[in-house]
Amino acid sequence: MNADLFRRRPAGREENSLPLPFAERELPAGRHQFHKERLMAQIHEDLRAADSHARPVPARAVRPRNPFLRRAILVPVGAFALAGVLAAGFLTYVEQGAADGAGSTIATGPAMTTRIGSADARGTAQLLDRISLAAASAGPGVKVRPDQFIYIGSKTATTYVKTVNDKSSLVSQELHMRHTWNSPDGLKGWLIEPGNTGPKGMTLEGKNEKGETPTPYLNAPSHNYLAALPTDPDVLLKKIYEETRGMGNGPDQEAFTTIGDLLRGSYPPVELAAALYKAAAKIPGVVTVDDAVDAAGRHGIAVARLDETSGQREEWIFDPRTLEFLGERVVQVQGEGGEGGLIKPGTVVHTTAVLTRSVVDRMKEIPGAGG
Repeated sequence: MNADLFRRRPAGREENSLPLPFAERELPAGRHQFHKERLMAQIHEDLRAADSHARPVPARAVRPRNPFLRRAILVPVGAFALAGVLAAGFLTYVEQGAADGAGSTIATGPAMTTRIGSADARGTAQLLDRISLAAASAGPGVKVRPDQFIYIGSKTATTYVKTVNDKSSLVSQELHMRHTWNSPDGLKGWLIEPGNTGPKGMTLEGKNEKGETPTPYLNAPSHNYLAALPTDPDVLLKKIYEETRGMGNGPDQEAFTTIGDLLRGSYPPVELAAALYKAAAKIPGVVTVDDAVDAAGRHGIAVARLDETSGQREEWIFDPRTLEFLGERVVQVQGEGGEGGLIKPGTVVHTTAVLTRSVVDRMKEIPGAGG
């Protein structure tokens, strides 16, 4: 698919080699509950810290976000309701190890910055139509058996306000690899990511807060759910607006963000990917950005939308020649964000490069890794 996951790249120190072979056992009995309870305690602690230290952040927090798709914190399926509260976030965050212990933290450095690319609405609908056609002609599309897994390997980093001894500063994570595996029905999953898990990763299986098996939906989809979505762009966009009503910073921004989540964090069928691009062309305020760079250092043309509430612009980055989706980044372009206004214009708030999407036969199998 995209560039070889194990090829050395100039964009930061490589985090993409994993200890092989993986331990193939699942978590011991009771261990998942430990992870869940630890996460819940951390969420409550973060919320208390946010109440006392962070200034209010606008509204993306109101909707539960899919932990397989979004940014800074891993949230098992049982924590969807609380996850949304943190997802808006650049709350004050105190670094600590993940649930699996030593070796799970991630280095940080100066905040990532970029040149703010110029935006123009002219020609954006035509560009998205070309991108849709390129997606539709990419091949027969992904075929996955019930016993297989969708693997996504991406390079990513997030910028946030870090507080140590009551002193706050803006830092960015070191660019690192995120590896996810999900069964097509969404009931089995695994994540390996520095800062969120230990070296062996952690399961994404579990019940919701009511002890029920979660049902896939638009902001927490399974591959099977995506395969059943309408591929008529008008019908699809209507569904997106209806199911995200009242969420985020306005219906248009939330629709754009939802489509971006699906493009970046899932492996949509070819017909659906083409429909998502055509649907995005119908969202008011969508523009073209002349140059954007993904987390792997690849330059491309971007389709973007400015969130007027936060001043952040969400950019979907495409190869300028093939129009293949490369990744996404969020850039502060207006005003100041974060505690104390530390997030200035030109700050890269989040960046992701999708390097590999594939169907594999086993959980924790990396395409091309051998063994």
